[in-house]
Amino acid sequence: MPYAFPDDLLQAQRDWYTAYQQLALTENPAQTTVLRRTLQRLSVRITTHPYWASIPGRAPAARMALKQLAWEPEEAGS
Repeated sequence: MPYAFPDDLLQAQRDWYTAYQQLALTENPAQTTVLRRTLQRLSVRITTHPYWASIPGRAPAARMALKQLAWEPEEAGS
């Protein structure tokens, strides 16, 4: 089933992946702390987004679809 994710939710998931990748590569302890806090804030933003209330009973599948969509490279021009 296709989901119509709000732009801000999709962007938050993309930002989460970016921060996670940066965390995996950093060797700076101060940067590690900043990135972990960023991941926490983004996780809260994603999990508490009002969109999830609009799809009761289908949220787990939709969350996986969001992760898959956010992981794919953005198409040129979008």
